[in-house]
This record gives sequence, C-alpha cells and structure tokens, in this order.
Amino acid sequence: MSTPVTAALVKELRDRTGAGMSDCKKALEATGGNVDAAAEKLRVDGMAKADKKGSRTAAEGVISIAVGADAIVLVETNSETDFVSKGDDFKALGDAAAKAALAARPAALADLLALKAADGQTIEEIRRGLVAKIGENITVRRFEIIEKAAGPISYYLHGSKIGAVVALNTGDEELARDLAMHVAASAPRFLDTTQIPAEVVEAEKRVIEETMAREQAEAQAESDRFGGFLKEMDAERSNGHYDSLDAEGKKNWDDEYAGVKKKFGGGYKPKPAEILAKMATGKIAKFVNDITLVGQPFVKDPDQTVEKLLKAKNASVARFVRLAVGEGIEKKTTDFAAEVAAATQV
Repeated sequence: MSTPVTAALVKELRDRTGAGMSDCKKALEATGGNVDAAAEKLRVDGMAKADKKGSRTAAEGVISIAVGADAIVLVETNSETDFVSKGDDFKALGDAAAKAALAARPAALADLLALKAADGQTIEEIRRGLVAKIGENITVRRFEIIEKAAGPISYYLHGSKIGAVVALNTGDEELARDLAMHVAASAPRFLDTTQIPAEVVEAEKRVIEETMAREQAEAQAESDRFGGFLKEMDAERSNGHYDSLDAEGKKNWDDEYAGVKKKFGGGYKPKPAEILAKMATGKIAKFVNDITLVGQPFVKDPDQTVEKLLKAKNASVARFVRLAVGEGIEKKTTDFAAEVAAATQV
C-alpha cells in the first residue's frame, strides 16, 4: 500500500538526503511514499548522475590539510565552479579525505577513495552523493603525504587555493614555516640541481637556442630594412627630390634620415659564436635557479638565496610539496553568446 506524498514527507527525505525538492518528490512517487526506498533510489540515481558528469571539467576547488605529529597531508578537491567550492559540504569532502589519508596513509588515489570517513561512508560515496545533490562534476584529484624527517615539519595555506609543506632535516620550526610560505609564493619545481631531470634542461636549452637564433634573424631583417630605407633616401638626394623640398621639408627629411641612420648603425653584425654560447649558458643558469628551491631568492629577503639562508641557519630541506588548485587542468572557455546565437538559429 502506497503512502500519500505530502510536503512533510518530501521535507523529511530532503533533510535526510540533501537532494533537491523535485528529486525527492519524484523518488517518493516512484517508491509509493516509502522514505527508505526513496532514499536508496536517490543514492542509486546519484551514482548514475555522477558517472554522467565525470567527463565535465572540474578546475575550481580547494586544498585541504590534515596535520599529524609525524606527517601532513594535502588534498586537492575540484568542482566545476568557484561557487560550489565555497560550500560547506564541498569543503567537508576535502577535509574528510585529508583526515582519512593521514590516518591510513594510502598509496594511491583509488585507495584513498575507498577509505571510510568518520560517518561510515567511503570518500567515493561522499563524492558521488555531492555530485547528485549539487549537480556538478566533483573530483578528489590528488593528494600528498609528507612525512616528518629528522627536523621540524610545517605548512602554509594561501587561502584555500594553494598549500605548501616543508620537512627539514635540520633547522627550526620558524624556518620550516618561512620556507613553506616561500614555496607557496615562488612555486619551485625541484629542491636542487641534482633533482632536475636532464631532459628538462635539454628542452630549455633548445628553447633558448631557438629563441636566440630567431632574435639574430630578426635583428638582421631589421637591419636590412633600415639599410633599404637609407638607399631610398640616398637616391632622393641624387634624383632632385631633396632639393625640391622647402626649408621645413628639408629639416624633416634630415631628421628622418638621421634617425634611420642611427637605427641602422653600421649594418648587421652577427654576435660571435663564443658570445652566443656564454649568453646561452647564463640563461640556462638563470632557468635552473628559477626552478630550484635553493636557487631562488628568499621571498622574505630577496637579497639572499634560499641556499644561503639554509647555510646561515645550518639547516637542510628533506622534502617539500606544493599543490595549487587547478594546476595543469585545461579549462574550457565557453562562448555563451555564440551558444545562444546557435541555439536561436532555425
């Protein structure tokens, strides 16, 4: 026997599941007013919706953190819109994932998603439930477990969008905190030169050499262009054009000629190969410093590098991690005007 679907029954199911009023009403009608069956139907339907929305780009989100005595965990959770990422339920998903990772130390993302949160649901079940409730693709994208080394470990969160953790071999808590702030701000990719793969340096070297070759070619083309202008203007002196100008015209012509001649100089002079090699070496050195923690200027005192700071403090870094929301995700750019225009065409 079915139970009438009343407003009170819909509200009860909504309070229990967090689903929308319309979805709750439809589920109750489909199950003859049985709240338990309707809740189960919403859960199953929600999983189906989650699978359908899984292909949509989710590049907004938050970085969540869980801090323990011997480790710190960072988790990136993503949504499609910034509005959703600010919701309490969404933040709770990230917090639950971080706490579960800190407690169980999973080896892979699939292992983390299978862990149970404090309410008994797995992280994946919570995620799917949110997708069904909110209607956006939501993902737990990645996590990092940074274990304490011989020295202190500290973290820095820049709002909820960037998280950084630094574990020291030696040093103090304040230094660890300052370095975590530096990592968040300066985004080093590697600790030092020993960690940079050879292919990274080789790829940058190719870019530098190609750029320098293009600059040399452009300089030659520019020189040739001004050389052509000079020839044309020299011809104007000999063919009577210059003599036909009035006093003001001659002054303007002379000024233009002097400007072109200055830019042309003595013509194009290619840089010697040894000079180009030195320039390339300097650019590579700068690139290496820019991408390594120890090579970067310390964010709180740019006059010294992090390497010099560590030496002055008799400290060393064991490991650092930085996560930024949406890093590496290609966001889709939607032209809403074009979509509307296309939709209105018959």
